[in-house]
Amino acid sequence: MLSHVSVNSYALPIVKHMIANADQLRLKVDRLANGCIVIDAGIQAVGGLEAGRLVTEICMGGLGKVTLTHNATFSRWPAMVNVISTNPVIACLGSQYAGWSLSHGEGKGAFHALSSGPARAMATKVKDGVEKPVEELYEELGYRDLCAKATLVMEVDKTPPVEIVEKIARACKVETDSVYVILTPTSSLAGSVQVAGRVLEVALHKAHSLHFPLGNILDGSASAPVPPPHPNFVKAMGRTNDAILFGGTVHLFVKGSDEAAAALARELPSSTSRDYGKPFAEVFKEYKYDFFKVDPMLFSPAKVIVTAVESGRSFHAGDLDEELLERSFGE
Repeated sequence: MLSHVSVNSYALPIVKHMIANADQLRLKVDRLANGCIVIDAGIQAVGGLEAGRLVTEICMGGLGKVTLTHNATFSRWPAMVNVISTNPVIACLGSQYAGWSLSHGEGKGAFHALSSGPARAMATKVKDGVEKPVEELYEELGYRDLCAKATLVMEVDKTPPVEIVEKIARACKVETDSVYVILTPTSSLAGSVQVAGRVLEVALHKAHSLHFPLGNILDGSASAPVPPPHPNFVKAMGRTNDAILFGGTVHLFVKGSDEAAAALARELPSSTSRDYGKPFAEVFKEYKYDFFKVDPMLFSPAKVIVTAVESGRSFHAGDLDEELLERSFGE
């Protein structure tokens, strides 16, 4: 079904703000031959922390507020990204989750990206003569968006070819000049913020994997340290993951029984995974860089609070691990 909540419409003012203030934000804005506007937040452009904050809000379809603060949670890594959403299921799973795989070409020149952001909620395909969402997740969410503009975020280090934009436009039923693509490499400052800013999203995704009723999740807030970027892709990816695995805190407000809330809190932290206990780059290397061999239950915040709103009881599980965070960030 369609919804009156339009993640593309809500995100568009933030996109336009980035374009209008590109010089101030140290962004590079280009228009491709087919009219698509590409915002470079860290490839040729410098970008920065504020750009990453805005990209995170765009990823959440305008349904999340993101702030950058300093505090003493971690003595050597005080910069924190804080996320709150009053519609966390749509903001995180319906927009922010990197669930749309896009590729073009073969061999060394091939382009591949796992894409996130509000355009996902518009993308459809025809299967067996029936139009369906590109991602099956949207059928479960019961959500689709309609908008005249489509915005997608890619965590890549090169500009997508026009063929990728054409795929996006066809899937979203818009013209190519109505597509906005934002690029945030993992090794960039903006990339560090926007991945750490997924701390609430990974909690929602794991809750979904644990078969907790998504309709029972009413609200959520989260925080994670901003990882220092690294020029090596694997180390950069490791640090952004570790910011959440060892430094992420999530507070979910849910309806339903105390028993269900307690079980969610108990099962949600990253420390419940068989692969917990060392920086992600080391885990990834041990699996010979095969992402699909990593325990999917690892991708979750370090510390969790789940409040059952009907009883007023809160359940705590997991803990922050500054030693492992230091091994990742400080190497």
